Amino acid sequence: MVNSSGRASGQKAHLLLPTLKENDTHCIDFHYYFSSRDRSSPGALNVYVKVNGGPQGNPVWNVSGVVTEGWVKAELAISTFWPHFYQVIFESVSLKGHPGYIAVDEVRVLAHPCRKAPHFLRLQNVEVNVGQNATFQCIAGGKWSQHDKLWLQQWNGRDTALMVTRVVNHRRFSATVSVADTAQRSVSKYRCVIRSDGGSGVSNYAELIVKEPPTPIAPPELLAVGATYLWIKPNANSIIGDGPIILKEVEYRTTTGTWAETHIVDSPNYKLWHLDPDVEYEIRVLLTRPGEGGTGPPGPPLTTRTKCADTAYEFAGWDCVWEGYLDPTMFLRSPGFCGVSNRDIG
Repeated sequence: MVNSSGRASGQKAHLLLPTLKENDTHCIDFHYYFSSRDRSSPGALNVYVKVNGGPQGNPVWNVSGVVTEGWVKAELAISTFWPHFYQVIFESVSLKGHPGYIAVDEVRVLAHPCRKAPHFLRLQNVEVNVGQNATFQCIAGGKWSQHDKLWLQQWNGRDTALMVTRVVNHRRFSATVSVADTAQRSVSKYRCVIRSDGGSGVSNYAELIVKEPPTPIAPPELLAVGATYLWIKPNANSIIGDGPIILKEVEYRTTTGTWAETHIVDSPNYKLWHLDPDVEYEIRVLLTRPGEGGTGPPGPPLTTRTKCADTAYEFAGWDCVWEGYLDPTMFLRSPGFCGVSNRDIG
């Protein structure tokens, strides 16, 4: 019990429960009491749930601006289970010029679900690529009321309101929220919180994992050069960003042109065909990891030039063949290949 008389506004008192490691569904219930001679509220009562010794964050339940008619019961449905542990913290905040009492009593841990506060199902981790939308789905067992307040709470205490709530059936409902914290590679933690008439439900913390699409550190390796082809090795073992790599592509263009082509690479080495002789090309590698937006920026370029075109074969001269009374026929003579073309001599 806290006597708020003579205290400055904002002065706080705390009641800390022992650390709890629960294996199964359970409920914490307690009674609270606000009293004042002049019927004005003596302050506020906040409840925090600190997980794994982390930050206290924002309240998951609170009441203020009231004077109760006796003791009032409230419930906490906390879905944090072993090997994780948590601690419940009660905090009274005094209001200057409003003498009275704030009290908490009969705090119990019950081995059954709460009767009024909804219980959350396990909140799943979410993985996205940088710059993509991340969505958490909070699913709870219990009756949904339009007066309930449901939100997403970050590990550091920042709250995000849930936008869409859908009733699955008379004993279950779900809510979704999009998180905008995906601008850079990071790992952060979120949990679902609901405040109902009977108390509050609190889910486990789930991770929002933001991955960076991969890009090669080194340019492709040149293996062989011809007049109309280039053999390359993508050289994609060393990357900046995150794997796993599910797709490799080669992007190439002439250094003087505006066009570009992209080919899928499904082997350790790759041959670019049908190139123009004696032309300089710029070749880069694109890598893709799972998920929307998983293709990273092109890696550093390999700049190389195809060889000059050689004559495929060289004609060595003409042969004249007389075929009886017919006119003679002239045959072009080439090394290793005869009769490529002919024409009659009139």
